[in-house]
Amino acid sequence: MGENKKISKVKSTAVGFLTIDGHEIMDSFSLLKPETKIEMLKRLYEIRHFEAQTEQFIIKGQIHGTCHLYVGEEATAVGAVYAIDKKDYITSTHRGHGHCIAKGADLSLMMAELLGKETGYCKGRGGSMHIADVTSGNLGANGIVGGSIDIATGAALSCKLKYKDRVVLCFFGDGAANRGNFHGSLNMASIWDLPVIYICENNQYGMSMPVKEAFNIKKISDRKFSYNIDGLTIDGNNLVEVYNTIKHFTDYIRLENKPVLVECLTYRWKGHSKSDAQVYRSKEEVRAWIEKDPIPRYRKILIDEGTITSGYDRDIEAKVLDELKAAVKFAEDSPFPDVSGVEEDVYA
Repeated sequence: MGENKKISKVKSTAVGFLTIDGHEIMDSFSLLKPETKIEMLKRLYEIRHFEAQTEQFIIKGQIHGTCHLYVGEEATAVGAVYAIDKKDYITSTHRGHGHCIAKGADLSLMMAELLGKETGYCKGRGGSMHIADVTSGNLGANGIVGGSIDIATGAALSCKLKYKDRVVLCFFGDGAANRGNFHGSLNMASIWDLPVIYICENNQYGMSMPVKEAFNIKKISDRKFSYNIDGLTIDGNNLVEVYNTIKHFTDYIRLENKPVLVECLTYRWKGHSKSDAQVYRSKEEVRAWIEKDPIPRYRKILIDEGTITSGYDRDIEAKVLDELKAAVKFAEDSPFPDVSGVEEDVYA
């Protein structure tokens, strides 16, 4: 396909290149300001501790309905979202808290939404799986497997017709890559040259189905060949690799208006949802992936390059914990919606 040749137009801004899955990828991370790198670390901590608090809400019965935790996958969301501009859009999944936080969500409003409170992002009507914040470019999570793919493709068409310089990030899981709308959407994006990056968060299981039994290909990104688009598979637990890859292809898309398929290899530490007994995987497997924890990996990079010290890192995490305490108090003190407004702001 001549993939490297297709992206050569954006090489002039790079200070160096990395070879990732056979592609020459510009090292844009090295160009970031120290405060941006530190903010990305803070986002990682926000997601990790937000999900820990969410799990406590689940245990106490304060969250009704099901809930899907993003623990272990934080680097994919933060690395990808920070590689786009604030004006750009994302679509999310049922496991969407991490994407929402990475896009700059207010933790208090998120907490309130999880608890079904009137002060939440969707006035308590969306809950865990349907948080949206259109003002920040977050077009929302949804409870339909692969639902984000259709939404992102439509948003990308809108961007092409109305906003020439905008890009859409579409997050979805490995299970969604086997649905018909995945193929239909990628085909449409290919023939219409839509500005969308399809990001498959391959966390190794579609509910309880292991990827190795659901696919007869080595890489989900190899499906790019069916639609004549670019794509590759990367380490989704390596924030720097995720950032560099998505930034590289975002620049490429702004020039070429071509879709891209990126597979991020990662792992969810918790069950598929709150009712998952996890009998389909071993404790040894989980421990092996926990050793690949994306947060200490990224923290070490920042310490080694002198951006932060160990003491400053502890201060960042402590600040996040304080902010979460305030968010929890806000959410618990907020009122539930009045039943008289049950049909307000609801659409289909």
